[in-house]
Amino acid sequence: MNSNVFFGIFIPFIGTSSGSALVFFMKKHLGRNVQRALTGFAGGVMVAASIWSLLIPAIEQSKKMGTFAFIPAVIGFWIGTLFLLILDKTIPHLHMYAEKSEGPNNHFAKTTMMILAVTLHNIPEGMAVGVMYAGFLSGSAEITSGGAMALAIGIAIQNLPEGAIISMPLRSEGKSKLYSFMGGVLSGVVEQIGAFLTILAAEMFVPTMPYLLSFAAGAMIYVVVEELIPEMSSGEHSNIGVLMFATGFTVMMILDVALG
Repeated sequence: MNSNVFFGIFIPFIGTSSGSALVFFMKKHLGRNVQRALTGFAGGVMVAASIWSLLIPAIEQSKKMGTFAFIPAVIGFWIGTLFLLILDKTIPHLHMYAEKSEGPNNHFAKTTMMILAVTLHNIPEGMAVGVMYAGFLSGSAEITSGGAMALAIGIAIQNLPEGAIISMPLRSEGKSKLYSFMGGVLSGVVEQIGAFLTILAAEMFVPTMPYLLSFAAGAMIYVVVEELIPEMSSGEHSNIGVLMFATGFTVMMILDVALG
């Protein structure tokens, strides 16, 4: 694994850590509109990344199938969606603003389940970065170093608010600044683990690359629809989440086209 790939995989971790570090400089909690804005932005980045960085390259890699070039993308997308559905049902976690946890019955602390919720939706993000770099390493003409880097930067940008979204609520519940910071940081480590494991798996199964790309897209879209959109729309009606969703989508689209 060359140094550029290694650095690219860790770019999202820098984003999460930087966002988590805001707990040292800000008040104990984020306002509801700020949380809506941050969540909407993250959702927009993930949707744009799913389309431009994952689904379109998956279809391009299958163009030799002619009219049926969509089949690997459809299959991979649905497997990714169902995979996240299974994780959602088997891992205990608590979404923002929710009173009742999801998944199996448990006796975990509220803060632990909040971290698990963010960790859960970081899994597909790590897989997405990993599969992009695996495609680049395999010599795929549809995946360039710039395209992989664009996705890594996009995920890092959306991890900035994500890190704050997990560390600030922990602080508001009375946890120390260091504990809150580490909670945010640790929630992002799964991205690097997922990226490395995906690269190892993808290098062994290069012919399945279109399926892996669309698998990551399906998993990311599941997270956006199941978690981020409800959170950015919760409470009193507000357009801030929608506007920031569009902003995040635009930023990721620009990155992918400009660098890819």
